[in-house]
Amino acid sequence: MPKYAKNQPVNFKNGVERVAIIGAGGTIGSHIAKALLKTGRHTVTALSRKGSGNTFPEGVLVASIDYDDETTIVAALKGQQFLIITMAPTAPRDTHSKLVQAASKAGVPYVMPNGYAGDIDNIKLGEDTLLGPIAKANRDEIERLGMQWITVCCGFWYDYSLAGGDARFGFDFDKRSLTIYDDGSTKSSTSTLAQVGRAVAKVLSLKEFPEDENDSSLTLSTFLNKAVYLKSFVVSQNDMFESVKRVTGTTDADWMITHENTKKRYEDGLAQVKVGNMAGFSKMLYARAFYPDDSNNLSAKTQNELLELPDESLDESTQAGIDLVKELQLRVERMAA
Repeated sequence: MPKYAKNQPVNFKNGVERVAIIGAGGTIGSHIAKALLKTGRHTVTALSRKGSGNTFPEGVLVASIDYDDETTIVAALKGQQFLIITMAPTAPRDTHSKLVQAASKAGVPYVMPNGYAGDIDNIKLGEDTLLGPIAKANRDEIERLGMQWITVCCGFWYDYSLAGGDARFGFDFDKRSLTIYDDGSTKSSTSTLAQVGRAVAKVLSLKEFPEDENDSSLTLSTFLNKAVYLKSFVVSQNDMFESVKRVTGTTDADWMITHENTKKRYEDGLAQVKVGNMAGFSKMLYARAFYPDDSNNLSAKTQNELLELPDESLDESTQAGIDLVKELQLRVERMAA
C-alpha cells in the first residue's frame, strides 16, 4: 500500500531532518555532510570512534561510539531518521553489519549502505570486481532487519580517481606517466565528489511521502530499495588525457605513455588480490570498468535532470583532481587499497 503524508500521525513532519553519517570526515562522507548542511534542512551527526582524530565539516555534530560496544552505537543513532555509511575498503568486514544492526535497534528507518560506484543491476561486473556480492548482502541485511535502503550508482569518483595514481585512471602526475587501457577510447561513467554530495542532499531533501493520492511530485519514497543513478561525465582515458593536457599546458611529448591490455591488467590485479596483495585491487577494479564490451557506462539510467543536478566543467574537475594528488599521497591506506 502506498504511504501518504495525510495518513501519518498528527505531529508527523514530511521530510528527513536528522541524518547520521559514518565517515563524515572522509573522502565522500565530507562532501555529503557539507551538501546536506548547505540545504539548511538537516541536522548532521558524525558517528566517530572514541579518541579518533578525524576532523569534520563545520556544523557537524559528533557522537562518540565504540564499535565493540553496540550500546554506544544504538545510543548515537536514537532519533536519527537516516544513516549514511561511508567507509574505506580497509575497514573490518563486520563493521557494516554492526552498524546496520544497531540502526535497526535504534529505530532508524532508512540506510544508505557503503557502496558508491557500479551499477547494482550489472551482476557480472559486480562479481568480477568482488564488490557486488558484498553490496547485495549489505542491502539484504538492511531489508531483513525491517529497514529500507537507498544506494548510489555514480561510477568512479572522477577527481579522486584521477588523483589516485597509476592503478586507477592510469595517471601518475609526479612521474608524468600514463598507462592507457587498450586504445583508451572506452567510456566509463564518473562523478565528482561534489556531484555525489549534491545528489544525496537532493534526495534527502525531498518530501518523505506524497501528500495524498493526487500528489505526483518526486519524493524520498520514490527511491526506497532502489539506486539513485547520477553522473558528472562519461569519459574515456583519451578524453581525460586531453583535459589534463589543457589544464597542465602539456603535450603528448611531455608524457611517458604505455598501453596495456585491459583484460590482462584485470587478471594481473585479481591474481595479486588472491594472494592477499591488496595493491592489485584498484588495478583490477578500474581495468574491469573499462572493458570495451562491458564498461561501467550508466548513461541510459542517470537521473541528473530528475534531481536537477548541474552540468560541470571537465577541465575544472580535472584541476580539482590534480589538486588532490598530494592530499591522497599522505593517506597511505587509500593509496594501498
